[in-house]
Amino acid sequence: MMGPWTFTLLGEQMQLVRPWALLLALAFLALIPVGVVFGSRRIVRIRQVFGARLGPILTEGVSVARPILRSVLQCLGFALLAVALAQPQCGGTPEPIRREGLDVVVALDASKSMLARDVEPDRITRAKLELTTLLDSLGGDRVGIVAFAGLAHVQCPLTSDYAAAKLFLRAVDPQDMPQGGTNVADALNTAARMLEESGSGVQDRVVVLLTDGEDLEGNARTAAEALAAKGIRILAVGIGSEEGETIPIFNRRGQQVGMQRGPNGEVVVSRLDAAGLQQLAELTEGAYFHVPRGVAVTRVVERLDGMKKAEYESRVTYRYQEQFQRFLFAGLLFWALGLLVQPSRRVGREGA
Repeated sequence: MMGPWTFTLLGEQMQLVRPWALLLALAFLALIPVGVVFGSRRIVRIRQVFGARLGPILTEGVSVARPILRSVLQCLGFALLAVALAQPQCGGTPEPIRREGLDVVVALDASKSMLARDVEPDRITRAKLELTTLLDSLGGDRVGIVAFAGLAHVQCPLTSDYAAAKLFLRAVDPQDMPQGGTNVADALNTAARMLEESGSGVQDRVVVLLTDGEDLEGNARTAAEALAAKGIRILAVGIGSEEGETIPIFNRRGQQVGMQRGPNGEVVVSRLDAAGLQQLAELTEGAYFHVPRGVAVTRVVERLDGMKKAEYESRVTYRYQEQFQRFLFAGLLFWALGLLVQPSRRVGREGA
């Protein structure tokens, strides 16, 4: 389907919301000459079928003009209804639109340890649920997504289109990450670059860190200090349990074929590093959240609502006045008049 069609007519700004409906209107108008031709040949066809003797008798009272008029009225009616379907609008008045909000980058841990099942159904699914809930709760803030394991990459650039962000989120899978490990530092640095390159002028900038906190690279503290120097806060959400859980290994069919093991063959147990995550958050004057049997991002949203929002977009749009009602009324009127026109007139015969 084609999008709205905006144009200027007699100095007035106009718009058709569904311009494809005009093709439907043209189709009905094209039927008018067809109806005229068939209506004009009506008597001739009857006389050809029944012959010169019965033809004049059977065609007595048969009108040529009436069916043509009926056809024209109904085709015009349907054409006007199609124009109403196109939803014409005019008389646009300029209206400024300003958007205010925060810039929020979510760093989502997609390492193999997020496959652990110490939360239902597993850590990565719970993290996605937390992020989806966050997207559903935001109101005007721009959000971006960084997915990370051994390396971090931008999964979704900063946007206020939350539906698009959810589509990018669905594609995150620990099995598809190019490098193993859990590099929290790279995730924080990548998120900081996104916020700095946004150029929005937003004062309060936030990184929401969704992870089990296992920083195998060991540079997360240095990265957090760099974020604090830039005025970027970390709101960390812990995913998992401090008791820990083994990490399953799956084949390409999604079937579990074993457990993750260390270099000496021992089964790896992944544990939530709550103390480490809290330390990262405190370094940036942020906060740490962990709700074992609930959704932690509701508290994150409360914290975001208390931050200072700034204008990041200003543009002018047009507010149009709807005009389809006129074409709808006229179309129904022509259609009803067409129904009132009888194809033939009754002729009384003597002695009847």
